Amino acid sequence: MLTGFLLLFAGLLLWAFPQLLQSLDKLPLNLYIKGKNIHFFLPLGACILLSAILSLLLWLIQKIMG
Repeated sequence: MLTGFLLLFAGLLLWAFPQLLQSLDKLPLNLYIKGKNIHFFLPLGACILLSAILSLLLWLIQKIMG
């Protein structure tokens, strides 16, 4: 139930402030490849940042609950 509320809160936060999501594409380690007929984007930096934030958040929840 707590996870559902956290996901709802995150969704509402991103809906209210869409510029938070737009700033993730300007991180270092995000790969852009533009060719004549192809455009490729790999958000590696954003994935690493979100993984670290979620790991910290889940660790804190585990410490509080457990």
